[in-house]
This record gives sequence, C-alpha cells and structure tokens, in this order.
Amino acid sequence: MRSSLDKPIGVIGAGNFGSVIANILARNRKVILYARDEKVVRRILDKRENRGHRMHKNILPTDDMAYLASQCDIIFPIVPSEHFRAMMKKLSPYLHPYHILIHGTKGFDIKLPKGETIESVKTLSRQQVKTMSEVICEESVVIRVGCLAGPNLSRELAQRQPGATVVASHFQEVIQTGKRLLRNDRFQVYENNDLVGVEVAGVLKNIIAIASGALSGLGYGENAKGLLISRGAVEMVYLGRVLGGDTKTFLGVAGIGDLVTTCNSPMSRNYTVGYRLAKGEKLKDILEDMEEVAEGVNTIRIAKKCGDYYKIRPLITDTLYKVLFEGMTVQDALDYLMRYPLNVDISFL
Repeated sequence: MRSSLDKPIGVIGAGNFGSVIANILARNRKVILYARDEKVVRRILDKRENRGHRMHKNILPTDDMAYLASQCDIIFPIVPSEHFRAMMKKLSPYLHPYHILIHGTKGFDIKLPKGETIESVKTLSRQQVKTMSEVICEESVVIRVGCLAGPNLSRELAQRQPGATVVASHFQEVIQTGKRLLRNDRFQVYENNDLVGVEVAGVLKNIIAIASGALSGLGYGENAKGLLISRGAVEMVYLGRVLGGDTKTFLGVAGIGDLVTTCNSPMSRNYTVGYRLAKGEKLKDILEDMEEVAEGVNTIRIAKKCGDYYKIRPLITDTLYKVLFEGMTVQDALDYLMRYPLNVDISFL
C-alpha cells in the first residue's frame, strides 16, 4: 500500500481557482483534477489547457469522483458554495476518516425552514448559516478539515506573481499538510487555528468588493475607496464575531489582506458586479453574463438577514441589499451612506 507521501493530491472543481491551485500543487506532486464536464476533461488531456490556464503535465483530469477519492488521501474541494453540499453528498460515499479535506470555497450554505426561500425568510441565525467546513463534517465521515483563504486572484497566481494564502484548521496536521503542499518561492502560506473566522472573512469581504466596484463605476477616487475599505473592515468584524469568528482573524491576511486585494481589482467577479451596477446594468443581466459565480450577491442576502436576527446594523451590507433587491440606485445608496450620522471610528478593540 502506498503511503500518503506517494499518493496524488485531489482537486475537485476545474474553475479558475481550482485550476490554479491544481497547478501550484502539481509543481511538487501528481494531481488528479475532477471536472463535472467530460469536455473539460478531454480538453485538458488533449490541449493541456483550461480557462486560459496552461495545465501542468503532472495533472490528470477525471470526471470520476470515486476514482479521485480512492487515489487521493488529501483533497482540495473548490466549487461554488451553491453546489458545495450537493458535491459533498456525491463525494461522501467514497470518503473515509483518513481523508483530509482543505476547501477553497468562499461562500455560505444555508438551511431554511420547509417552504421558505432565501427571498422569503425574514432573518437567519448562525444555526442556519453553515460554512463549507461545517458542510463537509455534516455530509461525510471526514474529521480533519481545513480551508484556504486570502488575497488569491487566480490570474496573478497563474502568472506566478508573489502572493499568499492562509490555511486554517483546528488540526495542526491539516495546517502543516497545506503549507507543505502549497508553499513555494512565490506563494507564502500562513497558518490560523480560527477555521470559522478565516472562512467567514473570505465570505464577507465579497460584500465590500461589490461596493468598491460600484464606487469605481461612479467615477470616485482613492479617498472614497479608503473610506469604504476601512469602514468595510469594521463591518466585517461585527458581522464576523456574531458568526463565530475571532476579531484578530479579520485583521490578518484572510481579512484585511483579502479585502484590500478584492476591493482594488477589476479582475474580481464581485468588484465587476458593483462596477456594472453603477453603470446602470440590471443585476439579472450581469449575473447571466458572467462565466463564474459572484458569491457576494448571495452573501449580501445572508449577511443582512443575520444582522437582522442578531440586531446589529451592518450599514454597507444593508444599503447594498436595497440596491440589489429593493430598487435603490447606486448613487442614492452612496448619498445615503455619506449622510448617515456615524461618530465612532473603532469600538471593537
């Protein structure tokens, strides 16, 4: 029987980020990359290319989840949050307690009462909002779970520009495994034991990224963006704490680091949504036109309803909710935020 050191590493999800992580892993190990679409598997085999990324020779694509789980003790699931639980249900029969799963998905999974939808439900408690690590534990026998999150724009990582991520887990073994597999001369890996906090930070910053794109779409400059990012970081802390995260986590690479990067990048899907909204496009048309999911749109719904449940007022989130779902214009939203009477800068330290 082969030891874990000889076995390939599994990656589930052949989107942009999944492809990039597969390439980073493949610098040191054989990788099996799962894609649902047989055409994607065939293209990688024939052309060594996917979504504009040149795929490393050490990557074997497959559409067979059972095969991946049987060959790989360490698996990186990187699929959109709306498909994550369904993916885990499909993967679960092939998993064992010896598997390690380190996910790279920035989103929430929600459990709703029978007959309710995300649109109809009035509030959401933490018991109804699940992180992806919690979904993994609910749907499988896997115990050693982690996540990776941080300022990880796929295009820059693919170009081998300097970057970093955080691997978070309750298990030191998972953190060290992630660091060993991912770290290289251009990619730094930090560690954090606050698994929920790192997951929540990676999700909430997408909200502020939509607002940042909207500011740019309106033609405003760096003063406005600096104000947004600093107030957005405060909002992330307040929301993040009621969802179970530690304040310190939001001040690190997975919090401020990811927030600043995403709020300054036209490559970010969430930034692009905000920018196009400010230019007058309808949300429905923007989302239909995008190749990959902008997680921030659903996150705004969830975070607003969590704020309502815990009776806190995440001002930027609430205002974006009005823009996306209640017909407020981006310009009116900005005017409202600028007039809102706020006096205290920082009150959580």
